[in-house]
Amino acid sequence: MSEGWESLEGAILRAGSPVALLREAPAAPYTFPVTPEFSNWRDEQRAWREGCALLDQSHHMTDLYVEGPDAVELLSSLGVNSFEGFAPDKAKQFVACNPDGYVIGDAILYCLGEGSFDLVGHPMALDWVQYHAERGDYDVEVERDENSLLRQGPPRVYRYEVQGPLAPEVLREAVGGELPEVRFFGVAEVTISGCRVRALRHGMAGQPGFELSGPWEEGERVLEVLVRAGEKFGLRRAGSLAYSAANLESAWVPAPCPAIYTGEQMKPYREWLPARRAGSLGGSFYSERIEDYYLTPYELGYGRFVKFDHDFVGREALEEMAEGPHRRKVTLVWEGEDVKEVFASLFEREGLPAKYINLPKARYALFHYDRVVKDGRTVGVSTDCGYSHNERSMLSLAVVDEEVAEPGSEVVLLWGEEPNSSKPTVEEHRQVEIKATVQPAPLVEFARTAYRSS
Repeated sequence: MSEGWESLEGAILRAGSPVALLREAPAAPYTFPVTPEFSNWRDEQRAWREGCALLDQSHHMTDLYVEGPDAVELLSSLGVNSFEGFAPDKAKQFVACNPDGYVIGDAILYCLGEGSFDLVGHPMALDWVQYHAERGDYDVEVERDENSLLRQGPPRVYRYEVQGPLAPEVLREAVGGELPEVRFFGVAEVTISGCRVRALRHGMAGQPGFELSGPWEEGERVLEVLVRAGEKFGLRRAGSLAYSAANLESAWVPAPCPAIYTGEQMKPYREWLPARRAGSLGGSFYSERIEDYYLTPYELGYGRFVKFDHDFVGREALEEMAEGPHRRKVTLVWEGEDVKEVFASLFEREGLPAKYINLPKARYALFHYDRVVKDGRTVGVSTDCGYSHNERSMLSLAVVDEEVAEPGSEVVLLWGEEPNSSKPTVEEHRQVEIKATVQPAPLVEFARTAYRSS
């Protein structure tokens, strides 16, 4: 153990409570260490709705490779997902919960071969799996490839997302023929410029497309062919600014507060986990109980993944929750005039301005929670938030009570902290009310109805 190392449990004890630790923590939202803009983020967002966008996913996610005779046993003991029929050339959205049924994190799980898997995503779920691989009685080996902000040298694999209505045309041009038939979250192998490329039918913005991956050494060669193939179809490379807001259209919540900060059963994990993984809390929602920030799979729209055909951490709690009622994930469309007032406040000479809204992604902490109000009563929390040029609107993904979850319901979002925390991303500001209209999640009808079957 290196000098100065501190566990998450130690950091919580030092701060006095999980909320005290996270509310003032300096951890910023995830950074995408790729080119911010290739043209401008507005046109780059339009590309995945109207034509084809090429996004570089090689650098901002972490890979955890799990291999061995007990790999399936390990993963199935931690994931709410069924592993029945899970085989090579398939992938799934892996969701892990704590013993009380609250979400720790999610990630994309590739089955690479018999007893060989790659778990790809933000660290929350990966840390949980790695802990059990190291501390449990499993015959497995794990290898971790951190994101490019933490790793020395290049990543092990490249990943490119080709997405939009014209993405199939671009890929046909790149492979020089027809594409293999593959179901949603299925994996096929294609050849691009003589390189074998793994193609996952999946996307970040709820539009047609593939996630392409292969050995890092072949990445530039594949990229050149993709760019050249896309020229006749108006392909645009999308930078980190556009990409950071893609999930608002597909309705994936990237960073719910992981349910790890409390509970005796979780204490050994907190003692294993470095304090630098603590994260940060931001937004207008405030509670001294960190449990009030935890979310269930049902609230995040993951209820369809929960299968009681195997034993896993949190199963008993989820069986009790299964029948509901549940809060529901929705999209909030912010009232444009109220958003304009926030920007107008930057130019007022007297008094404090409202909290700055960064574009296109407005989240200013790793775990962002804004209070959602109806008739003066809290009815939910708004999480990830930002601007969609395709919708010409500020959007956020929220979890709200059933009574306000129907499309068209009107609510109020409180924007800004009161009192202001000391996070470096938080300037002195005043809290304001922003009216919002509840809409489905995903907001876009294609992503909601045809994305998985197209």
